[in-house]
Amino acid sequence: MSESGTPSGVGQGTEHGAPGGAPHVRIDGQQLAVLWQLGARARAASSEATLGFTIVNETLALLPYRQAAWWRGSAPGTIAAVSGLPQSDANAPYVQWLAGLCKTLARGAPITPDADAAARVEGQPAPVLPARPKVRPFTADDLRADAPHVADEWQAWWPAHGIWLPLAGRAGRALGGVVFARDEAWSATDCALLEELGLVWGHALDAFSPHATWLDRARAVLKPGRTQRRVLIGLAIACVVPLRLTVLAPAEVTPKDPFVVRAPLDGVIDRLYVQPNQPVRRGTPLLGLDATTLQSRYALARKDFDTAQEEFRQTAQLAVTDDRTRLDMAERKGKLDQSQVALDYNAQQLARVKVSASRDGVAVFGDPNEWTGKAVSVGERILLIADPARVELTVWLPVADNIDVKPGATLTLYPKSSPLASYDARIDSIAYHAEPTPEGVLAYRVRASFASGETNAPLGAMGTARIHGAWVPAIYYVLRRPLALARQWLGW
Repeated sequence: MSESGTPSGVGQGTEHGAPGGAPHVRIDGQQLAVLWQLGARARAASSEATLGFTIVNETLALLPYRQAAWWRGSAPGTIAAVSGLPQSDANAPYVQWLAGLCKTLARGAPITPDADAAARVEGQPAPVLPARPKVRPFTADDLRADAPHVADEWQAWWPAHGIWLPLAGRAGRALGGVVFARDEAWSATDCALLEELGLVWGHALDAFSPHATWLDRARAVLKPGRTQRRVLIGLAIACVVPLRLTVLAPAEVTPKDPFVVRAPLDGVIDRLYVQPNQPVRRGTPLLGLDATTLQSRYALARKDFDTAQEEFRQTAQLAVTDDRTRLDMAERKGKLDQSQVALDYNAQQLARVKVSASRDGVAVFGDPNEWTGKAVSVGERILLIADPARVELTVWLPVADNIDVKPGATLTLYPKSSPLASYDARIDSIAYHAEPTPEGVLAYRVRASFASGETNAPLGAMGTARIHGAWVPAIYYVLRRPLALARQWLGW
């Protein structure tokens, strides 16, 4: 603080040393305030056009000049904004002359990092700093060797002294430049102020400029040179790295060698005596069929048998005294035998209306309400009796994902009900014929047995099976599906 209470450097001036031993410049407080205001306007610009208008017009509050133009992009580049004009016309003679001038200046205006700010601290790496623009004062005589046509027309468009300020993004990418012209020569203070503004403008323009696409990055990497060779060698090595060919498929834990309970005869299911997944013992009643029709048939057969038996008894008594009656005994006997067979058949059918379990296990079926009252035909499957300790894995391998799996290959089950558990299994058989799954996907049925000595997955568990195939190069692993689709389209 100064004795008068005013902060030093504001209102009295602040001295700055230029990098590389350049003469010191003195910037007063008013210039710092305008510099701060221009930086705030640049950061608040809503579009690239608004920023360009600010650059070529509002900088007049900091530095006096007669003409200013903003040249956007690198060669060939375009004149995007001109001081005093709301919009520049690319076909105007003055704009065309400015374009030729900026192209010439851009070829000889390097952008280098700030040497003072980028100095290393002993034992620490240098910080990453943005590229610092270097202004370039010039006159018509400075351009006569490189662009004589521009120098010849100088007096028709511009005053005596010009200055070129190149702009660059944070990564050092050229974003164009700004050119100013006036009658007086440019001082060291003017150059220092413009360099500070160049940093702000370059940062703001970098936010509006399109970023490099993945194609641009790929071209930069594959540009001939050491980087290209390293990338190609790395890709070649990665292509031959062996990978295990695997495929994912839906799977379900199913009973192994279950007992199928079928309908013993045609009829209607009257009642199911067990519930799904209920443990049953040998002889436990499972279901019953409606016996109304069979009871009527049995009663009728019983009546016929009693009638035939009485007729045969009477014929046998009369045959003792009447020789003609003996001839009817054979016919009566045949009728009695026929009624006996009918009675026994109906008795057997009536005994089969109740189905019992033939072994111990668990009843496996769906909703019992769907079976009650349902008409079934003889031999129709109703439920299964499964042993929970004897299970296997059924996998539906989609045809599109078939990797030529063979018996003996290994797979791993990841059940949905236990996300942290997994079960290993070995393939026993693979169906040669694909069939549609309940989801309508054409797939091969694969059966696998769980590894011995390990806990089996619970019966009915569903999940995803990862089938392990042969070892293949990484390039085959990546291109297997695209090549298969290409063969289908092209008919290889």
